Amino acid sequence: MVYLIFPLFLIIVAVAIIASTLYVVRQQTVVIVERFGKYQATVSSGIHVRMPFGIDKIAARIQLRLLQSELIVETKTNDNVFVTLNIATQYRVNEQNVMDAYYKLMRPEEQIKSYIEDALRSSVPKLTLDELFEKKDEIALEVQRQVAEEMSTYGYIIVKTLITKVEPDSEVKQSMNEINAAQRKRVAAQELANADKIKIVTAAEAEAEKDRLHGVGIAQQRKAIVDGLADSIAELKEANIGMSEEQIMAILLTNQYLDTLNQFAQAGNQTLFLPNSPNGVEDIRSQMLSALKAK
Repeated sequence: MVYLIFPLFLIIVAVAIIASTLYVVRQQTVVIVERFGKYQATVSSGIHVRMPFGIDKIAARIQLRLLQSELIVETKTNDNVFVTLNIATQYRVNEQNVMDAYYKLMRPEEQIKSYIEDALRSSVPKLTLDELFEKKDEIALEVQRQVAEEMSTYGYIIVKTLITKVEPDSEVKQSMNEINAAQRKRVAAQELANADKIKIVTAAEAEAEKDRLHGVGIAQQRKAIVDGLADSIAELKEANIGMSEEQIMAILLTNQYLDTLNQFAQAGNQTLFLPNSPNGVEDIRSQMLSALKAK
């Protein structure tokens, strides 16, 4: 029986030694190993051996994956507007400086937030609200540069810093919305006024063209009448009927006068003021005769 207990004891001791000696480090993770409380080594992924029975101790397992921290910063712009900034920062441990990342900094995320707040509160008050909206990407890059420089001494790399949201004070935001609405209404009113102007100008141009064409038509009509009368007078003179131009014109105008009265009579109920006798066209005859002679 004693012979069985001793081998069993040796097996248990061997298993305990192996269990306390071998350890595994996962991918994208490094292990800080201490010996008697003093830094011994930084171990990367894989299976490793250490001194058993607490001589070598795993002090920490450090993630090398990308981490993200989000924070909200309240500050004031140069034109005395209080704003709330939403910030997102991506960072990771520098694989070449894991020792500093573990031993120099207790709370890296809190330290990063403090640096970001300090950088923003020193840069945003120099800008107006409009400039802040326009230059928020430039501000984020400058904050990233400052924080990266500070955190590099602690073994951390700042990969990216973004200002994801700029939120002014509620009263200022309401005022901005009202201003934007007023601007949109003004632009809409200007567009409507321009459209009305175009309509009026187009209508005026069309009316002017209509009047011009109407005048051209009347002029051509009158020219045709005069040409017709001139041709009639010339034909009568060639016929040698023994009448002067004045007599021929009187006959033609009288005939034209009677034709006009006949057309008015056929047009229906209309009130017209005309010379009460053929002699009333004497002035017209004289004017037209003068025009024909001039022609």
